[in-house]
Amino acid sequence: MAERSSLKVEVVSPERVLFSGEARQVITRTLDGGEIAFLPGHTTFLGALVENHTRIYLTDGKVQDVAVHGGFVDVAPDHVTILSDSAELAENIDVVRARAAQERAQEAMRGEHDASVAGDLRRAHARLAAAGGSSNSGGSAH
Repeated sequence: MAERSSLKVEVVSPERVLFSGEARQVITRTLDGGEIAFLPGHTTFLGALVENHTRIYLTDGKVQDVAVHGGFVDVAPDHVTILSDSAELAENIDVVRARAAQERAQEAMRGEHDASVAGDLRRAHARLAAAGGSSNSGGSAH
């Protein structure tokens, strides 16, 4: 049996399929596991995701950037499915709004270390990284 040179990739939210296509590689970030890359032929894997900038390297050489706000990744040798309560394709992210949210969260973090504020900051970082508008001027590098 010939080994596949690509993966069927889907990014699914409760409302709809955000992305479906063929890819050479997917890089995402798992809870307690850091970044992980999936290539065709990868062993079966199921992991919880944290807020992150997921990169899908398409077979045509382009990269589909996605801000993923938690969820799960389900992997088999021929497919990767990202199931997320909330995810955004880079082209749909309002960078100005994401920067404003990042600034609000950073300001709130100066006064308190509430878990929801930290989550807001992680979501803003994921959005900005996926949209290519990441700015480290007000915080630490990621």
